[in-house]
Amino acid sequence: MTAPDDVVVSALAINVAIPEHLQWTDERRGEEFRLQTLNVRLLPDGTLAAKAYGRPVAGGRGAYVSFRVPDRPELRDLVATAADRAAARWAEHRGLD
Repeated sequence: MTAPDDVVVSALAINVAIPEHLQWTDERRGEEFRLQTLNVRLLPDGTLAAKAYGRPVAGGRGAYVSFRVPDRPELRDLVATAADRAAARWAEHRGLD
């Protein structure tokens, strides 16, 4: 068995769907995007970092470009709630199939 001190976890990340009523639009390179997904990372110091991703409003695939998450209480709550839910799920893992 591997000793816990020998295991280095370099990143923990989750993807979170943004409920429709919390979605927003932002512009990049002259194209408007509707932000629909968050990627939330747990940093080594225990804090969270989040980036938003979405699709061009005009349609099509568009580039996979990250956007800053606005500092809004309801988005901060979404990130914190998602992190808590992910932590609970990780704690209940059943190992590899």
